[in-house]
Amino acid sequence: MKVEQYEIIHLPKEQWKNAIIPMRYTTEEYYDVKIEKNVNGFYTDFTKKKFDTPVTHCPEEHDFPDKLYQEHWEKAYAWGIVEENDGNKELMACIETCPEEWSNRLMVTELWVHEKLRRKGIGHELMAIAKEQANLEHRRAIILETQSCNVPAISFYMKEGFELIGFDSCCYSNKDIDKREVRLDLGYFPRKTNVRKEDIIIRKEKEDEYHKVEEITLRSFWNKHHLGCNEHLLVHKMRNNGAYLPKLSRVAEVEGEIAGVICYARAMLQNGDDHKEILTFGPLCVAPEWQGCGVGGVLLEETLKLAKNEGFEGIVIFGDPDYYPLHGFKTCDKFGITTIDGKNFDAFMGIELVEGALTSFGGKFIEPEVFEDLPEEENEELTRQFDAPVKRKFPGQWD
Repeated sequence: MKVEQYEIIHLPKEQWKNAIIPMRYTTEEYYDVKIEKNVNGFYTDFTKKKFDTPVTHCPEEHDFPDKLYQEHWEKAYAWGIVEENDGNKELMACIETCPEEWSNRLMVTELWVHEKLRRKGIGHELMAIAKEQANLEHRRAIILETQSCNVPAISFYMKEGFELIGFDSCCYSNKDIDKREVRLDLGYFPRKTNVRKEDIIIRKEKEDEYHKVEEITLRSFWNKHHLGCNEHLLVHKMRNNGAYLPKLSRVAEVEGEIAGVICYARAMLQNGDDHKEILTFGPLCVAPEWQGCGVGGVLLEETLKLAKNEGFEGIVIFGDPDYYPLHGFKTCDKFGITTIDGKNFDAFMGIELVEGALTSFGGKFIEPEVFEDLPEEENEELTRQFDAPVKRKFPGQWD
């Protein structure tokens, strides 16, 4: 059967808390873990060996079986496949994640597929959800725990790009090594390494790159704020809008591929009967695999200089309040500026390219109409031109 026959859905905490996950597997192999001390330090060795007879592990072995939404995973979030028979819902597969905030890593706390559904690609689809979440939240790594005897799981994780990052030889008991059940910690690193600023080429977009730029925009925002996104439609429509400023808009190229884009447009401040032309931009985005490498910062830095050289005095945007203040943006209440309906909030920010240019005028921000003219039917039609991921519920979405 194909994965498409099974719908992976969000498993709400209020419905699935303490649902038991019947972890069961049979293995013919294990990794024999050896730790030896010598005069220069310690030597560790992990060698795959065969059991004399296959070993089966099941939930009945443990006093505390695996469950969804356990108390110590306060920010856990789960997805899975549910079968309904005679009004009863049965869990057939699941993945649960929980952010490790202090280290900016995402933990996979549970991953399970019922025996009937194994070897159908479902585990891969579940792990893809964790990888998408890690990208959306800009996590530097995905981490998980398995056991040295669970060779089928280790093989699966390695195919998914995970690698060994550590182990604990007495996690479950003081005889874990003898029992062939040593805790192994595995990690997956979703982003490319930092790139040098001089290796990032900032240039104008070419006409034959329009589709690629829209695809990058879609991948950057997909499922971030809402189910799916419409920022790629905004980029598509802006190019034919009078407010668009191609002389300021740029793409970032790294290693021969487009890694990011920023699109500028004319905007307005209104104070009574007076008007002042300023700038806005949207989107500024970086392809998921290049996020965290400094590409967005270089795009912003270079185009701010360009905008100032072109005589523009200030910029007002709606954007990520954790990101833009790092680049000099302040909330608009600092400039006496509100939205058109008189509001202020953390995501409403601005920056002065000329000192005092925004503060001295204040008023209400009027963005180009194209930023609001994004009908859902038009968005769906454009989205069909891309290999868009599944619309999926993630923590942190606005609705």
